[in-house]
Amino acid sequence: MRHPSLLDRKRAALVVIDMQEKFRPIMANFDEVAVHIAVMVQGCQLLNVPIIVTEQYPQGLGHTALEIKARLPETINPIEKLTFSSCGVPEFDLQLRERHIEQVMLVGIEAHICVSQTAHDLLQLGYQVHLISEAIGARFPHNREVALAKMQRAGAILSSVEMALFEMMKSSDAAEFKAVQKLIK
Repeated sequence: MRHPSLLDRKRAALVVIDMQEKFRPIMANFDEVAVHIAVMVQGCQLLNVPIIVTEQYPQGLGHTALEIKARLPETINPIEKLTFSSCGVPEFDLQLRERHIEQVMLVGIEAHICVSQTAHDLLQLGYQVHLISEAIGARFPHNREVALAKMQRAGAILSSVEMALFEMMKSSDAAEFKAVQKLIK
């Protein structure tokens, strides 16, 4: 029997929060975070894990970063939002419930605002939240660190790209192992 804190691809979803072009020039590590998110997106596609994307006020902040958007399935339409928490949009909750999601992997920006508020609301709703650490950013490192600590104290689980993908594969004899391994090298 596996520990309940380990990710299970049959119960998990990836949520990409507000990784929009307008943030690129004001975030020192935007490109690095975007690359890690793109790897998670590709890995989740290989493992048939659902992906949900949100965009905060896209009319003013633009759309999802090109390096991520290029790897998303064409069928994904980002959920537009004005609330900081993704849970403030009924469509977000509906997509999680329709897919019977129990574990939510969070990536995106900003750690201390939209990611944090989404994580706290998801925890309150009974979801298990996994923070993919190198795929979560903020304009200032201090805000990112404080946010990660606060979310962990609330019950979120700190993880990484490689850890999450390998947990969902469970074994090196998984059909997707070699393809996923190539992504992280």
